[in-house]
Amino acid sequence: MTEQGRYGEVYGRWQADPEGFWAEAAQAIDWISSPQRIFDPAQGAYGRWFPDATCNTCFNALDRHVRDGRGEQPALIHDSPVTGTKSVYTYAQMLDEVSALAAVLQDLGVGKGDRVVLYMPMVPEAAFAMLACARIGAVHSVVFGGFAAKELATRIEDATPRVILAATCGIEPSRVVEYKPLLDQAIELSAHKPQTCLILQRPQVEASMHATRDKNWRMLVAAAKAQGRRAECVPIAATDPLYIPYTSGTTGKPKGVVRDNGGHMVALKWTMDNLYGVKPGEVMITASDVGWVVGHSYIVYAPLIQGATSVLYEGKPVGTPDAGAFWRLIAEHKAVVLFTAPTAFRAIRKEDPDATLLPAYDLSRFRALFLAGERADPDTLVWAQDILKVPVIDHWWQTETGSPIVGNPLGLELLPVKPGSPTVPMPGYDVQCVDEGGRPVPAGTMGAIVIKLPLPPCALPTLWQADARFVESYLAAYPGYYNTSDAGFIDADGYVFIMGRTDDIINVAGHRLSTGGMEEVLASHPAVAECAVVGIRDTIKGEQPCGFVVLKSGITQSPDAVERELVALVREKIGPVAAFRLALTVGRLPKTRSGKILRATMKKIADGEDYAMPATIEDPAVLDEIGLALKAKGLG
Repeated sequence: MTEQGRYGEVYGRWQADPEGFWAEAAQAIDWISSPQRIFDPAQGAYGRWFPDATCNTCFNALDRHVRDGRGEQPALIHDSPVTGTKSVYTYAQMLDEVSALAAVLQDLGVGKGDRVVLYMPMVPEAAFAMLACARIGAVHSVVFGGFAAKELATRIEDATPRVILAATCGIEPSRVVEYKPLLDQAIELSAHKPQTCLILQRPQVEASMHATRDKNWRMLVAAAKAQGRRAECVPIAATDPLYIPYTSGTTGKPKGVVRDNGGHMVALKWTMDNLYGVKPGEVMITASDVGWVVGHSYIVYAPLIQGATSVLYEGKPVGTPDAGAFWRLIAEHKAVVLFTAPTAFRAIRKEDPDATLLPAYDLSRFRALFLAGERADPDTLVWAQDILKVPVIDHWWQTETGSPIVGNPLGLELLPVKPGSPTVPMPGYDVQCVDEGGRPVPAGTMGAIVIKLPLPPCALPTLWQADARFVESYLAAYPGYYNTSDAGFIDADGYVFIMGRTDDIINVAGHRLSTGGMEEVLASHPAVAECAVVGIRDTIKGEQPCGFVVLKSGITQSPDAVERELVALVREKIGPVAAFRLALTVGRLPKTRSGKILRATMKKIADGEDYAMPATIEDPAVLDEIGLALKAKGLG
């Protein structure tokens, strides 16, 4: 690690004086009343940031840029190959849309502290709705569009929204997903009933409206605009919640992560300058979904707080229309960075392994590719680096933290890339690797990755109406530390390696082995496009690793021959201790619509256990294909 470089100096400054560090970062935000206290250790489970300040997130994202002369600059570009439409909203236009929608919400009885659930696809109105809630102090909870009715119902029940904002449909390359029937079913299932549903009718699906509950979004906003009604920004305590994203809970009841207003803005603004290196007026593309935390932070809030231009992309990395979709986006919108999931690049590589579509596009302004969401295997990272000729930066964070824990701070200085590592901890994060007893392990030794308390601004202060569950889920296992539930190691240079969730560490005859390490080896084989390793039950060894692999297009080798080579490769690279004897070629891997591989479900199928259909699965038919592949090998 370049301790004498800018990163070392900045991280050292944070370590020496955390409150002074965040007080300085807070000066980049427009406060209604500035923080006099930076941190209060007596509040909440581990303390609260900026406890006496008041602010408004929407003001910082829109109003102040219009005030300061950015009104005519594009704020949001909607690029939708699935509908064949594009639209651009300047900061001034976006402020008009958001303040009119906020007035409509106030008319519907929504006030400070009320919850509003958003069930939306990748349309500009999703961003307008989030900011309209922020403007009036309402707490939004975005549920990923097309989520199953039962999953939506549990979130409605927990958040108890006064109003739900939804569109009639989401659009996939091969199908239209109707949201309205799912929403109606979810309300039916939920013990809590919202007073009103504001429905955005999309041209692709005109949904029938509930006589008393449903209102037409466009008509009410148009009426508010015609009457000249706009909502002003409401003063909010920095510690008041801005939004609640839900993350899966082990009990089946989802966990509502609380995100505050003040700390969230301070941390996101700091990352735009120092981690992503995106300046005001520049274009950032985050190819995620507004339903996920990445979409909240880096499609909507961070770029707008920074005064940059954000691209909201309603499309896929491949198939809309081809594996050059991202190259077109970058070239057309003159983006300086792209942020997406590693799985997107694995899909591009599978379709176009030689990047033949890339030379047609001008990527001269493009500075860096950021990857997060799941581990970026070194093979994919190196491939992307080779074709793009720019830094490819893996970074690691969680829904709970809201911004990166570990990264490569491009805005400060680019540190040497070590494929397989998201690089080093960001200021605010004292990341440590410990054994089961909470004792630090030597450099290079696998263990649990934990973070010394207090967590920095932006990270969750608690769970929604579940303080005891917050402590039990995150703080109880290692007193004085936040348990990330991720496993990995920290090398002698201080680089962090995240090898998988704690439950992705499998126990083979008493040896703790990382499935991520085995996936790294499998992915290095020239025939493999993507892979997943799960530990399946073994009567003698406890568990044995099973590697599911998808081959690249145009591979002439037989699957059997590739499987034999993969078994030999793992034995060579990791050793016989891995007891790796099972590689299975499959047509595709089961994934969520955000691209995460459903390893836990694959394990249950292999172990012959009952499983619930994952709510966000892209195509349920893949699970049957996995079952058939296992049966062909005498498993499952």
